[in-house]
Amino acid sequence: MLFLIIILGIIAIAAIYGVLAVVLELFMPKKKSGLYANYIKRFLDAFLSSGAIIVFCPFLLILTCVGAIKMKGNPFYTQERPGFNEKIFKLIKFRTMSNEKDKDGKLLPDEVRLNSYGKFLRRSSLDELPEWFNICKGDMSIIGPRPLLIEYLPWYTEKEHRRHDVRPGLTGWAQVNGRNNLDWDHRFETDVYYVDHMSFSFDVKIFFLTIKKVLVRDDVSENTRAVEPNFADQRREQTKMLHEVKE
Repeated sequence: MLFLIIILGIIAIAAIYGVLAVVLELFMPKKKSGLYANYIKRFLDAFLSSGAIIVFCPFLLILTCVGAIKMKGNPFYTQERPGFNEKIFKLIKFRTMSNEKDKDGKLLPDEVRLNSYGKFLRRSSLDELPEWFNICKGDMSIIGPRPLLIEYLPWYTEKEHRRHDVRPGLTGWAQVNGRNNLDWDHRFETDVYYVDHMSFSFDVKIFFLTIKKVLVRDDVSENTRAVEPNFADQRREQTKMLHEVKE
């Protein structure tokens, strides 16, 4: 009986927060039409994220404490990323690399700072758990294009900029179709496809495909930089080569 009361209490709190999130959504700018895109999706994001935070709070606390020990300091990693309408927000994740430095005060190479605990977090995708707070706040959605680096913004084509017509997601269509193994052009095509075809059924499909990917650890790379080149550098080099050809 007590367990049932607790469950109903969590559902009630999450539902109330979801309704409040939708009320706030009434004052937000819109780029998509339709009831689901403008209101229902935000309700589900707020409802599920706030419920998940309450339920998994003890687990999050354990990972925070273990991370502080393993990383010898702050267990969280924050970085500014562009969100809906390219508005900048702070993405939060569990830190997977330590801040170890050499005798000159410079950070050691990534492969040195990425310890076994950090590899475990990346393989299991547990490093992404704090992003539920971003979803709860409204910076992100559960499903949507992944938020990338700010430095990439000047290098998008007009079509590629459209990936920011919706909130960025914890997971997305690109993540279940190759993740970091996709080349940038294909990845952005996939993101824009999602923006144009966003629906409840599509989001449900991506959600369950993501669970499958996480369970079988498919398309997961411990060192993302090894498989994912810097897009700005790549596009900069392409632009340089085009100029040289024209000359």
